[in-house]
Amino acid sequence: MSDADTPEDTAPTLAEKTAAARASLRERDGALVAFSGGVDSAVVAALARDALGDDAVACTAKSETLPAEELDDARRVAEEIGIRHEVVEFSELDNPDFVENDGDRCYHCRTMRLGRMYDAARERGIETVCDGTNASDPGEGHRPGLRAVEELEVFSPLLAHDISKKEVREIADDYGLSVAEKPSMACLSSRIPTGLEVTEERLSRVEKAERAVRQWGFSQFRVRDHDGLARIEIAREELEAALDPDFAAAVRERLSELGFDHVTLDLHGYQTGSVSPAAEADAEDGADGDAAESADDEPLVEDVFASEYPTK
Repeated sequence: MSDADTPEDTAPTLAEKTAAARASLRERDGALVAFSGGVDSAVVAALARDALGDDAVACTAKSETLPAEELDDARRVAEEIGIRHEVVEFSELDNPDFVENDGDRCYHCRTMRLGRMYDAARERGIETVCDGTNASDPGEGHRPGLRAVEELEVFSPLLAHDISKKEVREIADDYGLSVAEKPSMACLSSRIPTGLEVTEERLSRVEKAERAVRQWGFSQFRVRDHDGLARIEIAREELEAALDPDFAAAVRERLSELGFDHVTLDLHGYQTGSVSPAAEADAEDGADGDAAESADDEPLVEDVFASEYPTK
């Protein structure tokens, strides 16, 4: 056969990649999935449940950086999948390297979180720990959390079978998962600028502030804590609603009650990693990540907020 007659190599279809990921899980005696309830970990949990049945466990790590609503959502999604769900607890604040909040904060967090997952797996007689790292993640710039995944030899079936973030959402849709289009949600520490210590007080007021914003119906947003100045970022398609004077007055009053000295609305809109460049994507799910920020430096607060409401 001449070269001209040689069939061209064809890339595997998404169905083939999904089947291969499921088969690779089936080779394991069991698997514990690091589970946030986001779309990436939910798809891995669904594949593991199909492949291993009751030998698959979804495990969520509860800590100060996980919003209570996200833990509730993880429980709901695990029930939706039909996988056994366990919750373990730990505190990133026990680690001074994490509290310091340098450029490797996500590495320290992921190392602790996945270490706790391995502890939980051993307690249950399971050797394999899986996470939701997908094929889009490694090319998204500086991702220190992925270094922890590699060092601890976590099995990432989506990455191993070249399944991208877009394809993850397609698989989730095929499974009928309610999180198929869920916006990414980074841990609460991503709201605190690099170099400013992560404290329980700051995490708590950010969580309560975002709960207040969510009650107004916004879906994609962040409340950044610049040491007492709250900078609210809202997705551009929702930004017009954020300019409502009633919302401005209500959110200013609520956030001042939480201890913020000033409340601002950023007219640039929602941007991943705008206080910790590239780290917010790493903070998601153990890999439920937004696309990593480009190599932009952290913006100065006075350059990005549009409207300031002093409360003192």
